[in-house]
Amino acid sequence: MSLFSRFFRKVPSPAPAPAPSRQASKAPPKTSAADRALTDDAERKALQSAVEAEDAQAIARLVVAGSSTRIRQAAASAIQDPDLLRQLIRDVRGGKDNNVYKILTAKRDALLEQARKLEQLQAGIRDTAAALERHSQRPYDALYGPRLEQYEISWNEVAAQADPELRGKVQQWIDRSRQTVAEHHRQVAEQAAREQAAIDAAAEARRLREQQAQESAAAAAEQARVASEQKRALSEQQQAEQQGARQIGELIRKARAALGDGSTSRAAGIRRTIEEKLPAAQPLPANLASQIQQLDNQIAELKDWKSFSVAPKRAELIEEMESLIGVPLDPQALADRIKGLQDEWRTLSKGADESLEAEWQRFHQAAQKAYQPCSEYFAAQALVRAENLQRRDALLARLTAFAAEYNWEQADWRDVIRTLRETKEEWRNCSPVDRQAAKAQQKGFDTLTASLQGRVDAEHARNLKQKEALIERARQLLASDDNRKAIDAIKGLQQQWQAVGPVPREADQRLWGEFRQHCDAVFQRRQQAVAAFTADLENNKAQALALCEQIESIAALEGPELLARAGALAELRSAFEALGELPRADTRELRNRLDQGLDRCRKAVARQHARDAEHSWSDLFTAADHVRRYRLALASGADTQPLGALKEAAESHIASVQRWPKGGLDALRQSLAREPSADLQAHENALKLLCIRAELVTDTPTPPEDQALRREYQLQRLVQGMGQGSRADETPLDAMAIEWIGIGPVEDMAYEPLLQRFRRCRELGSARA
Repeated sequence: MSLFSRFFRKVPSPAPAPAPSRQASKAPPKTSAADRALTDDAERKALQSAVEAEDAQAIARLVVAGSSTRIRQAAASAIQDPDLLRQLIRDVRGGKDNNVYKILTAKRDALLEQARKLEQLQAGIRDTAAALERHSQRPYDALYGPRLEQYEISWNEVAAQADPELRGKVQQWIDRSRQTVAEHHRQVAEQAAREQAAIDAAAEARRLREQQAQESAAAAAEQARVASEQKRALSEQQQAEQQGARQIGELIRKARAALGDGSTSRAAGIRRTIEEKLPAAQPLPANLASQIQQLDNQIAELKDWKSFSVAPKRAELIEEMESLIGVPLDPQALADRIKGLQDEWRTLSKGADESLEAEWQRFHQAAQKAYQPCSEYFAAQALVRAENLQRRDALLARLTAFAAEYNWEQADWRDVIRTLRETKEEWRNCSPVDRQAAKAQQKGFDTLTASLQGRVDAEHARNLKQKEALIERARQLLASDDNRKAIDAIKGLQQQWQAVGPVPREADQRLWGEFRQHCDAVFQRRQQAVAAFTADLENNKAQALALCEQIESIAALEGPELLARAGALAELRSAFEALGELPRADTRELRNRLDQGLDRCRKAVARQHARDAEHSWSDLFTAADHVRRYRLALASGADTQPLGALKEAAESHIASVQRWPKGGLDALRQSLAREPSADLQAHENALKLLCIRAELVTDTPTPPEDQALRREYQLQRLVQGMGQGSRADETPLDAMAIEWIGIGPVEDMAYEPLLQRFRRCRELGSARA
């Protein structure tokens, strides 16, 4: 006998005996170690050949009937077909080789996990594609571009696993969304171009007005200059005519002033100058001639007076000068006092005729001794003035180099202004200096700083024009209807304002106040728009909450009311989607609540349908029991009266049920009308086989007394599947239930346990579904 025949030979028919004695009492013959080795080697080669030939049925036979654990485990590891895996798991459940069962269940779990991940991937593909389709139909808003980028990233992650047709549709939706973005950018560019053209036109008009004003001012200035020149020429002519008389009159006043100071010698010198100018002058007016005569008389009188009154005064000056020798006074105050005494001496000495040499020598020596401390002080001051001159020279050289070497094309004007201010301050700190020596130096410094200040003033003028243009643009934005664009434009203008160079402080404060007023007005409009937008969001949120509550209330219902109101779920979802934008912080929570509510409703409806279906099956089994009792009584030859009552009870129960499972009513009627068979044992065996089939489908253990029948059925299924693919019993449990009704009557004691087994399998199947 071949190895194949040894494992899969037909099971011999049992001898006629009671059911418990079906199994053969003869023990299988024991095989030697050599036979087991040969069998193991043959099975190993058969397994290798089956794997290479991809013969799943041959591999399955080795999983079930392999002679050694190693062969069965190796064969189990080679199984790849999911249906065959499920069939083999049911076949080996409860056997001796748990490792084979673990290998098969592990491979089944791996395949289920792979299927679950594939389903998740397909769900992600569908969700992302639906989001892109909805997005392509939306109008443009501020979040349109970022959302499109996010959707594209999500799609690119799963696009490779999508089918080509869907990829083509999604690409069309992406292209449509990009066209929406491009169209928005084009509209923005056109609006910006129109605004810029309006600004340029306004600037050109302002430039023309300024040019006309400058030309008018230049013409007026030229007219004023010509008139001024004419007036100056006439004035010079008049002055030339009166020059001689004025000079003589001025000299007369100076001579009188000298006489008033007591200086007769200076007055006499001025009188000689008058005498020199008289020949060249026109004939003098009578009043000037009279004044000259009076001046001569005053000079003569003063000389006579000095001859008798100044001698005591000179003696006092000499004593006072001698008293200043060694006096601890401030050098500057002491020098001023010595100079004052010297001035008084010169005043007294003017016009005196007598010899003053002895007194003068005494006064002069006293002055030199008293001035000695002042000489040292002023010598130190001279050094300070010289150092300050040198510092100013260095400062002027540094400023000259700065003006010559600075890059005026890319000037930092704030740095230039700071340098100019600090240089002027440092120049003032370089004091005192010798005025005569610093005259040319001061002129050069003034010229250089004026040149630099001119550059700064020109930059101020340019910056003033730029800021005035920005103010004009900000004012125009007040009329814009697009608040978002106006806000963006205002922010851009504020950045441009910061980039504009310096202007004089007073003008800057005035312009900034005007510019800020326009900006605040635009931002205030935005705040009003934001408040209105926020109110809309809150209104949408309230409606969304109300819709979610309605959906959740439907999910809490049961029975016919649940099924009746479940038809409104699609309308409620559409109403939610039509609400528009929701508050960003609440969007995800509200959508999750909506999805969860809809999911709860779907599950509630599914549970209700399952309850209704199970109730109909329960009615079917109850009706089948009535029919069984009637047919059992009929097969037992009961009296006519009890038979009529049982039949009437069965028909009455059947008529009272409104809903039957598909095919259930026909099966009941056929069973009720069919002639009963008296072979109750055959009917019982048929019901047991149905229970075993249901237990195999639901992976439910079979009671010990029917284990032999289960193994026999499994082997028969395996033998029948040879060459056709080993497949599990694919008959649905519902079809088995209809088949249950068609089986003949069974005694109550045997029927009730079998019915409980079968209905338990149905409950497990329903729970797993």
